[in-house]
This record gives sequence, C-alpha cells and structure tokens, in this order.
Amino acid sequence: MAAVTGGARARLDQPRTARPGLISLPSYDPEAFGVLSERIARFLGTGRFIVWMTVVIIIWVMWNTMLPENVRFDPYPFIFLTLVLSLQASYAAPLILLAQNRQDNRDRVNMEQDRARSDRNIADTEYLTREVAALRHGLGEVATRDFIRSELQTLLREIDDRREPSEVL
Repeated sequence: MAAVTGGARARLDQPRTARPGLISLPSYDPEAFGVLSERIARFLGTGRFIVWMTVVIIIWVMWNTMLPENVRFDPYPFIFLTLVLSLQASYAAPLILLAQNRQDNRDRVNMEQDRARSDRNIADTEYLTREVAALRHGLGEVATRDFIRSELQTLLREIDDRREPSEVL
C-alpha cells in the first residue's frame, strides 16, 4: 500500500466532522435557540405586543403623512411598512411553530410520566386491595374476644352443672 501524503489519514469507519478547505457554516445551540423562540412567541401572543405594534404603525403612518416631505421615508402606499410587516410575519410564524413543537414535546413527556405514575398507582391499589382481602379472609377465621368470652362462659356453666352439690360449699 502506498503511504498517504500530507499527514495521517483519518479513520474510514467514522464520518468526518468538517470538510477541510471548505467554508464551515456557523453552529448554534438548538436548546438556546428554542428557548429564545419560545420567549419571542410568548411575547407575540400578548396584548402588549399588539399595543406596541399598533403604536409603531400609527407613528409610522403619521410620520409619513403629516411631516414635511423631506423627512418622510415611506410615502403613501407605505411599501416599506408593508415589507417590514411581512418580514415580521415571516419570522414570527416559524418561531411560533417551533415554540409549539417544543411545548408539544414537553406535553408528550409529561403525559408519559403521568401515565407511568398512574400505572404505578393502579398496581399499588390492586396490591393493597388483595392484601386487604387476604386480611379479611384471615380475620374471618380468627376467634374474636366476644366469641372466646361466650365459649368460656359456656364452659364455666357446663363445669358448674357437672359439679356435685356437696362440692359447692
């Protein structure tokens, strides 16, 4: 076999992590990105966001209609405002979906844990039910205090009846 030039060759049974010589794409932490998307989605679903968005749009429209023409940056059809709102919507929708997917995953895990806990509770309840039934069955064969007293009183009467009258003194 010929020797590989330019240094040692990586193992062939393991995938390469990065291609040498090509531009590598930036990496990100999916968990941190998910948390950020949930925070954004949570904010987008509040009344505070709607109020702020309404205030910004009113200021935008008033700026571009009432101020002098040399300071206006988006004349009447408000093309730039439309573009900004479209961009906001195009980013908001996937972020909201990502947040919903993460919530669905959490809900699924919680349901599985609840189901497992419920199964354990059912098994414990069935075990305790069997134990109580066994105790009741066992107690049915145990002599109670009243039963023993009645038996002893009966035996005492029989002994008294068998005694001869001369022994009674």
